[in-house]
Amino acid sequence: MTAHPTASASVSDASHSLSNASDSRLQALGHWLASIAEPFALDMTQWAPASADASFRRYFRIGSRNPAHPSLIVMDAPPPQEDCRPFVHVSQLLADAGLQAPKVLAEDLAQGFLLLTDLGRETYLDVLTEDNARPLMRAALDALIVWQKASRPDVLPAYDTALLQRELDLFPDWYVGKHLKVTLSAEQRATLDRINQLLIDNALAQPKVFVHRDYMPRNLMPGLPGTVGPGILDFQDAVYGPLTYDVISLMRDAFLSWDEARQLDWLAYYWERARKAGLPVDADFGEFYRQAEWMGLQRHLKVLGIFARIHYRDGKPRYLADTPRFLDYARKVADRYTPLRPLAQLLDALTGQRTDVGYTF
Repeated sequence: MTAHPTASASVSDASHSLSNASDSRLQALGHWLASIAEPFALDMTQWAPASADASFRRYFRIGSRNPAHPSLIVMDAPPPQEDCRPFVHVSQLLADAGLQAPKVLAEDLAQGFLLLTDLGRETYLDVLTEDNARPLMRAALDALIVWQKASRPDVLPAYDTALLQRELDLFPDWYVGKHLKVTLSAEQRATLDRINQLLIDNALAQPKVFVHRDYMPRNLMPGLPGTVGPGILDFQDAVYGPLTYDVISLMRDAFLSWDEARQLDWLAYYWERARKAGLPVDADFGEFYRQAEWMGLQRHLKVLGIFARIHYRDGKPRYLADTPRFLDYARKVADRYTPLRPLAQLLDALTGQRTDVGYTF
């Protein structure tokens, strides 16, 4: 197991004070919290940043005199960049399924403020070790099956062709063009377009379920005492789409790398449990694995583009340090399957690197 050493580092500087005159949103947030302080027994003197985020959202922890909730979480999601309504909606879907997620206690959707229950200070990324990885990851897979079993159409946005293509376009636009400063030739662009179509076709052919869309250790928590299963965070981008998306996201994470033998063990665990639960996974594990790998490749290319965009557009450079991890994921998958090998060659040409493939199917 290898990890990004600062992936879950929190922000902790005085500039996030509610009295900071230079931050108009924090001032507005302070006024809103003051207006709801009494019913929620808020202690305005107990205030600190809770976590960093790759988006425009910010999270803060505030004290409460309610012994049942000694601390609460405040989300600042500035419109028009962010919309709190999907978060509120998916939070309820998770709760209805019997899963742990922050509960929305109060909201001001117009301003982009939410008051949430606090699921704790540690994520999977903070606590995963060689010794506890198996039970924690199995708990995450069990929770994922519960989430998928709750799926029904017309509840979440569709993970359709347009969205899949927009995500894939991030790779040439931001990673190749902006980061590598390379203009693809007509032949290279045609190669990428053919690969993209294969990946889109693979995604659309899969059974559809609720998709968290960022189901990874950074967004899972060990859970509070007396609770079952992990706490689930960062679910506001959930959609209705390919069955293998979340499980492969968990295996091939942005900040942790697992050896392929362990990935296969966990994927087999999920596949067996999902079949017993009645989920429409492919009856052949080899085909299920191929579907998952191709789905993962779509995500790998998307994330390469997103991490470059976060750096060049949003001024958050630390995510670029994890792009080699995703290049490694993408290169291995592309070289495993004959239809995808032109992508492996394209990645070699762009980066001047090769990666050992490992297991082949």
